[in-house]
Amino acid sequence: MVTEGAGGRVIAGRYRLHERLGHGGMGIVWRATDQLLAREVAVKALPLDESLSAAEARRRRERTLREARAVAQLSHPHVIVVHDVVEDDERAYMVMELVDGGSLADRVLGQGPVDATEAARIGIALLDALRTAHAAGILHRDVKPSNVLVAEDGRVVLTDFGVAQVAGATTLTETGSFVGSPEYTAPERMSGAGTGPESDLWSLGVLLCAVLSGASPFHRDSLGGVLHAVVTEEIRPPAQAGPILPVVRGLLERDPQRRLDAAEAERMLRAFLATGRTPEQPRTGAPRRVPRGVLMAVLLVVAAAGAGISAAALLADGDGDGGGTPTRSTPATPTTGPMSPSRSVSVSVPVSVSPSAPAPVSGSRSAPSPGPPAAAASSSESSATHVNRR
Repeated sequence: MVTEGAGGRVIAGRYRLHERLGHGGMGIVWRATDQLLAREVAVKALPLDESLSAAEARRRRERTLREARAVAQLSHPHVIVVHDVVEDDERAYMVMELVDGGSLADRVLGQGPVDATEAARIGIALLDALRTAHAAGILHRDVKPSNVLVAEDGRVVLTDFGVAQVAGATTLTETGSFVGSPEYTAPERMSGAGTGPESDLWSLGVLLCAVLSGASPFHRDSLGGVLHAVVTEEIRPPAQAGPILPVVRGLLERDPQRRLDAAEAERMLRAFLATGRTPEQPRTGAPRRVPRGVLMAVLLVVAAAGAGISAAALLADGDGDGGGTPTRSTPATPTTGPMSPSRSVSVSVPVSVSPSAPAPVSGSRSAPSPGPPAAAASSSESSATHVNRR
């Protein structure tokens, strides 16, 4: 039961809410005190929206509960800890560890891109977290800088499993659509094909590009442009990815069967940290050929989305996002230019994938401009369980 008292509301007779740390489509995050155990925690509360139908409200609540159950299965230093889940008046609250620090998105926004050594360290931590999740039958499905926290001691924490897919669980998204962040979404997910651990690894490859350069290589001015870039355009990793280019190229392989797996990617990144050189990716079979008609269908769907014809493709699904980026301090002036939000949306795109490999690293005059930097979501739209203490 929610009660009022000195110092803020009390949830379930135990968790006293203090200041709001952040908010997003998936909920509002508060700094709170667990009065039973006398410790600080983060509490994510589903936003109340009276315009929602009872079915949609139930779907949102089920998604939050699914996130909690998914993460609660995992015990890993690089995965956010869920302490408790409570419901009150048909509203769900998730109680999590409070991470002192900020999101990776805010770090890039405030301090600029990271170097290859730091990117490798972050990549290893996330690969380890994803391997643990995948072994438990859990796909994250929304790996991006705003869903990664960096604690003050440097610990990297994967959070916001709000759109996670758990083996054996009922899918909560509509048939033929996905929920996620298009710039970070694997092409096979956009095609409606079966998704697997390889899809999270693609997203990690995009994340590495974003934190190294300040921009997702698939950032475009429209959703149609993003879809076209992800599915059909030549992939040009940023020049800053050069030191770990074999890993980035391997993760950004459009054919999931030829994509670098987590164990090999981690081995290559550890080799880079140890020697300063990244070994080449082991060669795999030739890419599968895609019928010309399939590629034409891709172009037609992308064109329709870009022109605003497909309403489903442009429907923003706010509850795909996390609970916001909790921060008390104003980020420093970014060194890489303005960053645009990378929101989670629901997109219906029945397309198939052209499994071409990434092009050589960009940097030459012939390379197309990657567009405005977009490494991360804005503070009001990123992930949720940390607080800057500066």
